[in-house]
Amino acid sequence: MLPIILCSIAVIAISIERYWTLNPQKIAPKHLLAQVWGWIKGNQLDGNKLRELKQSSELGKVLAAGLSNSRHGREVMKDSIQEAANQVIHDMERYLGALGTIAATAPLLGLLGTVLGMIKVFTAIMLQGTGNAGVLAGGISEALITTAAGLCVAIPAMMFHRFFQRRVDTLVVTMEQEAIKLVDALHSDRRVDVKAV
Repeated sequence: MLPIILCSIAVIAISIERYWTLNPQKIAPKHLLAQVWGWIKGNQLDGNKLRELKQSSELGKVLAAGLSNSRHGREVMKDSIQEAANQVIHDMERYLGALGTIAATAPLLGLLGTVLGMIKVFTAIMLQGTGNAGVLAGGISEALITTAAGLCVAIPAMMFHRFFQRRVDTLVVTMEQEAIKLVDALHSDRRVDVKAV
């Protein structure tokens, strides 16, 4: 039971931390691209603005990487955006692997508890016979409790893992769309509406 309890504490801690960290408004603010475009149009984009942009959010890091390499052409800008995005995605996926591992191993820990409980039952039968119902019931009870506890940890862990994985995927698509708008606005003849939300 102790490993299952530790897993449940880890699931709660990781879920709270990821929910706080993966806030869409903090990672990809909707107004950021329009603000950057305003800086570009007003010739206000300098080193200080790029630093401010980079520190503002994860989307800001991606856009700042592209802007700092925009004068080298479209492909170099896209490559630098991709490199920055890879780092941002890695940071957003932090602890999700642990959550998935807990979701997969918690039922196995419950099953291990079940096996140990049944071993106790059969040992008691071997030593005392089938006449002592209390000893048999204790072993069977331990077996069932650990199975139930393992499932009670694994089910929420799997749900949180899927939820946060989906949120990361959604945020990645949003950041990709915003970065493409910026690249197209700087290196294309076609008109791009950067104010679109």
